[in-house]
Amino acid sequence: MDVDTNIYERKDDHFAHVDGKIYAGIHYLVDMWGIVNEEDTKKINDLLLRAAKSARAEVLYQHAYHFGDGQGISAIALLAESHISVHTWPEKNYAAFDIFMCGKTDPDLSLNLLKTELRPKKIEVKKIKRGLMS
Repeated sequence: MDVDTNIYERKDDHFAHVDGKIYAGIHYLVDMWGIVNEEDTKKINDLLLRAAKSARAEVLYQHAYHFGDGQGISAIALLAESHISVHTWPEKNYAAFDIFMCGKTDPDLSLNLLKTELRPKKIEVKKIKRGLMS
């Protein structure tokens, strides 16, 4: 089978075609420590919106829920290309982000924006190719 080397060349399935591999997209699992956690849901939603737009993703819906004074927030930006979500633990200065995108997006741009904005002292990023076909 002839595979495109141009990522996201095919428009019919939104799958990536890279170096002989075909997959739905890359799912980033991002752990950040040593950040100042935001406790304002509007600011969290704004952060996720900017992270999505930086990657050229289309935001369809957003929601954030604050668990109460001194407690964390869970938030999601539902994208036409999948999602970005976060769960925060302000008492631990920790946040767990999910970034999963397909199509003509660049999740690295979202990750870079989050790192720049939150300036973590420690970060771990796991990148998983989802829907790997070959």
